[in-house]
Amino acid sequence: MVETGLFVLLAAACLAGAVTVVVARNPVHAAMGLLGTLFSLGVIYVVNLAHLVAAVQIIVYAGAVMTLFLFVIMLIGVDRVEDTSEPLPRQRLYVAALGAVMLVVAGVLAIGGRFSWTPGAVAGPPIEGTIERLAEQLFTAWLLPFEATALLLTISAAGAIALAFFKRDGGTAE
Repeated sequence: MVETGLFVLLAAACLAGAVTVVVARNPVHAAMGLLGTLFSLGVIYVVNLAHLVAAVQIIVYAGAVMTLFLFVIMLIGVDRVEDTSEPLPRQRLYVAALGAVMLVVAGVLAIGGRFSWTPGAVAGPPIEGTIERLAEQLFTAWLLPFEATALLLTISAAGAIALAFFKRDGGTAE
């Protein structure tokens, strides 16, 4: 029951962020809507016990990609003056009340004793899809391809740096 409620709340947050991306006129607000969508999706992965996918979602997409998006937005320049007046005079009160309700609900769930943070966890060997199972396969059966991929990525990064400093007219590198 709790998992269903969390899924519904997080799905609504994902949809709200996606709608914000589409309808926002300010690119920074659109980027924040995308960040909310990506973060909510990461929490959905945690609820479904896909912790590695959740970590990748948060670190790569919500972290690195959003940082890149915000740098691009800053480079293209959003130099309009924003209206800083609050159109909803009591919005801070509403947000504080909603936060208090969420804290009370979280406290009731945690103290009630019937809530489990890992509803699908079982004792015994790791289940398929966990970080432990993936790491076991990655560092035993797939060690050579993993190391070859790491070597290729390192060589390509060094090549990209070398090409960045290469001069076509036969001159020396900078």
